[in-house]
Amino acid sequence: MTDTRHVKSPGGFLFSTVDAAIKTPGRSDILLIYSQREATMSGMFTTNKVKAAPVKLDLKRIRTGKGQAIIVNSGNANACTGTRGMDDAVEMTRLISGGLRLGRDKVYVCSTGVIGTPMPMDRVRRKIPELIAGLGKSTPYEAATAIMTTDTFAKVVSRKIKVDGKSGTLLGICKGAGMICPHMATMLCFIMTDLKIGKRVLDKALKDAVVNSFNRITIDGDMSTNDSVLIMANGVAENEPIREETVSFRTFSGALSDVAYELGRLIVKDGEGATKLVEIVIKNAKNKGDSEKAAFAIANSPLVKTALYGNDANWGRIMAALGSSGIAITESKTDIYFGKVRVVRNGISQGKDRSATNAIRGNELSITVDLHLGPASSRVLTCDLTEDYIRINAEYRS
Repeated sequence: MTDTRHVKSPGGFLFSTVDAAIKTPGRSDILLIYSQREATMSGMFTTNKVKAAPVKLDLKRIRTGKGQAIIVNSGNANACTGTRGMDDAVEMTRLISGGLRLGRDKVYVCSTGVIGTPMPMDRVRRKIPELIAGLGKSTPYEAATAIMTTDTFAKVVSRKIKVDGKSGTLLGICKGAGMICPHMATMLCFIMTDLKIGKRVLDKALKDAVVNSFNRITIDGDMSTNDSVLIMANGVAENEPIREETVSFRTFSGALSDVAYELGRLIVKDGEGATKLVEIVIKNAKNKGDSEKAAFAIANSPLVKTALYGNDANWGRIMAALGSSGIAITESKTDIYFGKVRVVRNGISQGKDRSATNAIRGNELSITVDLHLGPASSRVLTCDLTEDYIRINAEYRS
């Protein structure tokens, strides 16, 4: 297993972190990601109708398909902060662009933390010179640590690949442990690569990766106002530009999807208060829409999630979630498995509750539902629901 504390960054990328005491003094809470060469950029953002100021700003700038720096803070979401919030987001990018002598539209900003509280810009302003001076002194692990909120560990994934004989690296860092619900992007995530690829092709690769990773995870069914995924490709590897419908694209797209899926898995594993990482698999649904609805109905059910926390293989709660999900379902055709133990066959209990309970006692498990109605399948990652989830969120602003 890769030691994420010592993962190397792709060529041409530098990191810096500082402690601005935005919410809690004594820990790094601002990150600067800088590409020494202008990068091709793509992004995907929350579909929540209420969007934080940084999301609104980045949505405008990402249209250029270019960028060179991202400033990220934890401890304050800069969401629901009105005109002042947008002014603060713009100022953060202006301070970075001025210090690095970049065009202002080449700088992006992301924030995470408490909603509705103005950014403490006096503290942020004082730390910007230190942030810029420290470029190259922070590791990817330290970068991931600086953007944590209720996360319990830093989330870093890297992959090395070869494209047209040139070696390249993909590095992803993200944060997320609560307010996790699909429909893009369910956290903050930053992916960097030194490979060369055009905007349109990068857009496609990122969209494909997100559909099968971040849009297939759920912790609590709540969608954030700040969710963002940004990818930067600076071309330092000097490969021929990756083109769609080529072996190089398939290699790159596959590696990007792997990075995104593993980051999504780490988010769910770190779900607030969670003790179990759970994969929900729906097989043989009537259509893709039904398979996804069924998977999320189970994954988001508080009754299912609390039963799993208590090591109770209560398949009745799964059947109830399926029946209320609005999908096509025939009870007499439905099979349910906990791990490899089939507890329900053709809608009827098989009397294997004890074996199923033993199967779910670990910290990772799978639940499979075979609807026997069609060709479609889906999988979703989720976790159990514990007393600690309530405690963490009850005390979040304390």
